[in-house]
Amino acid sequence: MEATGSGFRKELVSKLLHLHFKDDKTKVGGDALLLMAELLKIFVMEAAIRSVRQAQAEDLARVDVEQLEKVLPQLLLDF
Repeated sequence: MEATGSGFRKELVSKLLHLHFKDDKTKVGGDALLLMAELLKIFVMEAAIRSVRQAQAEDLARVDVEQLEKVLPQLLLDF
């Protein structure tokens, strides 16, 4: 299996995309898969970074789902 650096595998990204396509015949090119994998990697990293900052602002030593839930609305608007 080909990996996209330290990010998501192309097979996983393809499967995720095809789950949301209305037409089963829709195809995704290799470059588009690499681009989506990079976008997902950046999105996940940004979510983790913002969650850590939120935990630090609340003087917590550990990041929990609550911090992610607090930063998620703005993160989705930014993307």
